[in-house]
Amino acid sequence: MEKILVSACLVGERVRYNGIVNSFESHVLKSWNRRGWVVAICPEVAGGLSVPRPSSEISNGDGSQVLNGHKTVININRQDVTKFFLYGAQKALELASLLGIRLAILKEGSPSCGSGYIYDGSFSGIKKPGKGVAATLLEENGIRIFSEREIPEQRNI
Repeated sequence: MEKILVSACLVGERVRYNGIVNSFESHVLKSWNRRGWVVAICPEVAGGLSVPRPSSEISNGDGSQVLNGHKTVININRQDVTKFFLYGAQKALELASLLGIRLAILKEGSPSCGSGYIYDGSFSGIKKPGKGVAATLLEENGIRIFSEREIPEQRNI
């Protein structure tokens, strides 16, 4: 079995913006981790952001628009943190490339890792279809992206 890139928060690492450990309970993910298949990364922490940190959202756009320079990532204090998200996405891609990883399980809703939805940039909890910065960059480079909600479907990969 190949290695699988996994959002570090899903395997219980203290990397979430609010500092809370909130691992994803999945027998499949636990099995993959025990077998040594999981390579955990938090693109936001890898990009230089601290734990805890102010929550961030993509301002009226998605990961693709951030990557092409048309949108920014801002935190709840209205500070532009785009450079940290871009750097973290690049670090995730470098790690995946180094290890030959072709599959990633990423935290849904995250401005870095969201694969089906992200938040709309208003900090009001409104979800919208879209991908985060790291998820977009990984997918653009041939890595298959799934959210934690899709783990049970991936038993036989």
